[in-house]
Amino acid sequence: MYPADPNSAHALHALLVVLPIVIVVVATIVLVPTWRICKKAGFTPWLSLLIFVPLGNLILLYVLAFSDWRVIPIEQLGWPPYPPQYPPQSSGQYPPGYPPGYPPQNPPPQG
Repeated sequence: MYPADPNSAHALHALLVVLPIVIVVVATIVLVPTWRICKKAGFTPWLSLLIFVPLGNLILLYVLAFSDWRVIPIEQLGWPPYPPQYPPQSSGQYPPGYPPGYPPQNPPPQG
């Protein structure tokens, strides 16, 4: 058996201190965007924890890619179409420049 090298012991202790910090930083860098993507897609954000399961990141990728996102299109929210017309055309309504029917009288239910 070889005697313990004090330099390698110091390197091992430094690695044991730095490695958990690196793991937390990398996990945060990956988790935050997947959390927001799942939330914006209409899924539960907890689904983003699949990235820590082996092959779970591929499952999450395919679920997000091939499922219908439960998001209301902007036309149904009552916003004017993009881009707005400049200068606004006066049609006698307030605010000027909105086409007839905007905002809708009966907006779609949220939820």
